[in-house]
Amino acid sequence: MKKNILFVCTGNSCRSVMAEGLFKQAVSDHANGFLVGSAGVSAMDGYPASVETIHVMKEHGIDMSNHRSRRVTAAMVRAADRILVMELMHKLMILEDWPEAAEKVHLLTEYAGNAKARGLEIEIPDPIRMSGSFYKNVFQLIRECVTRLAEEFGIEKKNDTD
Repeated sequence: MKKNILFVCTGNSCRSVMAEGLFKQAVSDHANGFLVGSAGVSAMDGYPASVETIHVMKEHGIDMSNHRSRRVTAAMVRAADRILVMELMHKLMILEDWPEAAEKVHLLTEYAGNAKARGLEIEIPDPIRMSGSFYKNVFQLIRECVTRLAEEFGIEKKNDTD
């Protein structure tokens, strides 16, 4: 049975798009085992990812140019096995509407280094309207978290070319 993984940010144009693309890449050899998507708590449906997101992803061999934003829905929350959010605010907004999802909603940064072991609630900053280097830093943090998330599902880290 496929694991349904949903990444959530605010507008579904930057962070959750990066996480979706990176996780799909990480599990590409096991694609039949996963259904991976992204959404935003305040997203407007149908908009492309930010130009900067598309650029930083393309630099790492991931094409997100066909991505279109989606607002998180009850159906998405019900269907997801795990919902990974970028900020505590996202978690709280989801739980306000769907408290039954409490066991499956987590900050993505729970997978950053030993943050979980230390009980830290680290958020991934929103890069919208920030510099290219800020996007790259956000990308690196998301990549670290997504790699560890994939490892939790038994997926070994792929060799990176950069």
